[in-house]
Amino acid sequence: MSGKAEVQESKLDSLKWIVVAALVAVGVVGNSVYSEYSLLYRVLALLALAVVAALVALQTAKGKAFFALLKESKNEVRKVVWPNRQETTQTTLIVVAVVLLTSLLMWALDSLLSWAVSGLIG
Repeated sequence: MSGKAEVQESKLDSLKWIVVAALVAVGVVGNSVYSEYSLLYRVLALLALAVVAALVALQTAKGKAFFALLKESKNEVRKVVWPNRQETTQTTLIVVAVVLLTSLLMWALDSLLSWAVSGLIG
């Protein structure tokens, strides 16, 4: 019996994804068809369609999994130990120094190769 429920659920999920795609298509086509109307009204209509499409998508198995992933990500971000101001400043200065050193090395290599090619060509 659970096999039938899974098949039925996937059929409903497919139908929901078709509805989401149709809502997106309506938004795209509607935006170009009603291009003579105010941009504000079109943006509000697109936002409303996007909210409805997102709500429909969240009702699918993949949508629920995505929402669970977002909640888990939020919890993981809370666990991150962010660097303090001193660590951020030191890291930034190291990055700037490495970029400057690398750019000087690239400039020197470019100049050397340019000089060598000029010497060969004449």
